[in-house]
Amino acid sequence: MAPAFQSRPDFWSFGGLLLLLAGLGWRQDAVLRAGLWALVLAVAAGLPAQLTGPGAAQVIKDMPRVSQALIQHHAQAARLGYWVLAATSTLALLALLQLQQQASRARQLVWLTALGATLSLGLLARAGNLGGQISHPEIREGFGTPDEL
Repeated sequence: MAPAFQSRPDFWSFGGLLLLLAGLGWRQDAVLRAGLWALVLAVAAGLPAQLTGPGAAQVIKDMPRVSQALIQHHAQAARLGYWVLAATSTLALLALLQLQQQASRARQLVWLTALGATLSLGLLARAGNLGGQISHPEIREGFGTPDEL
């Protein structure tokens, strides 16, 4: 099977979130900036998967044990996770500007960005699990039962 381009925006999102939390806890602007940039790069990492997903769906749609419903659920979850990540990335860019200007509300914006990163990470993990169920039917609930076949 030819999967969509194997970019991992969830890894970038997770790394960015960890850096943000560390930067907030240690009160280190350099660590905050690294986390914010990681979230900006996460969107770039996810773009190839978003662009190649429809082509990958065409390749696998007629394979055994692959249903259109599985493909659609994964695609919808991936789109939602990506768009939440894109919004989080926008917040990250705004937070970077606020930090550069030493604005008083910069840390509040970083916390909001961390919340967005947490949400996008959860959504991307769900999309990854749904995609895994397509290429690894053994992890599906009911695998091998007459209902699944």
